[in-house]
Amino acid sequence: MKIAFAGFRHGHIFVLYEMAKNHSDYEIVGAFEELDSAKNTAIEKGVTFNYSTYRALLDDKSVEVVAIGSAYGDRGQMAIEALKAGKHVICDKPLCTSLSELNEIEKLSKQNGLTVSCMFTMRFDKKIASVKKLIESGKLGKINNVYFGGQHPLQYGRRPSWYFEKNKHGGVINDIAIHGIDTLSYLFGGKVEKINGARCWNAYAKEEPEFLDSAQFMLTLSNGAGVIADVSYAIPDGVEFKLPYYWQYFIWGTEGMIGFSLSEKQFKSGGEEQPAFYYVKGNESPIPLEEFDVGDYLTDFLRVVNGEDNQILPMSEVLSSTRATLEIQRRSNDN
Repeated sequence: MKIAFAGFRHGHIFVLYEMAKNHSDYEIVGAFEELDSAKNTAIEKGVTFNYSTYRALLDDKSVEVVAIGSAYGDRGQMAIEALKAGKHVICDKPLCTSLSELNEIEKLSKQNGLTVSCMFTMRFDKKIASVKKLIESGKLGKINNVYFGGQHPLQYGRRPSWYFEKNKHGGVINDIAIHGIDTLSYLFGGKVEKINGARCWNAYAKEEPEFLDSAQFMLTLSNGAGVIADVSYAIPDGVEFKLPYYWQYFIWGTEGMIGFSLSEKQFKSGGEEQPAFYYVKGNESPIPLEEFDVGDYLTDFLRVVNGEDNQILPMSEVLSSTRATLEIQRRSNDN
């Protein structure tokens, strides 16, 4: 498929660019970025630009897919314009920052028979895929309790300045928690049934008092499980993404539990590196978690476009995870 890139305001889009460049089923036909500083950074990373405006990109009939990586607050409208132009859409998370934008995106995608996807790449992490396989085996029993922590470093002065501009960020829950919400949906089909509470506040970005950098919430999922989450910009500068508790999950069921972190590739036992462990009733020793591979995001996107089976990230779940996260963000705003 011929893919064009629009916006290079966040580092995630460069990951997608490299994936598309190295994927045999995709051809990058061009890119657009209106901000000179972001454009220059992208050029240094090997991006080639050939569109002077976003409209010129959308008017290029050879483009089948538009990959969007602009400021969060601009993405929704850019996706809407791409769908109106008859293009499939891949977006870095979040897809948009308002429910009204999401409603329009959903309507246009269905009307025009187009696919909308978001880079919920945790679904393709080998550890997440292995945990899903474990849960589906029934060894943990009925899932009742879940905690996830998606704390991030603030990196003030190094993060793009638009993070702190009005109407550009859209809220820390929509920014970060969307990965956790989508992961729970993938792991055991636990859609958000009820938002029991949500709070955002400013704790770390003292130079930007209106930027609510901390967030916690409580949910009830459709399978009855309770969820507690923290997605604050709380990781200390200097430690940052090296923290072993980056994206940490604990899942408890009636027959056992598992706790794991995405950044901790392996747990250690007896001084030796071992695969991740889980625990079950009647066995005081931990059991190794076997690795399981489900493939890559861009290959799965083609399955969705072509209506094939074995989709890891169906469009319906992209939209439902986005909607649930926006509703949690709105609840925190109300508070």
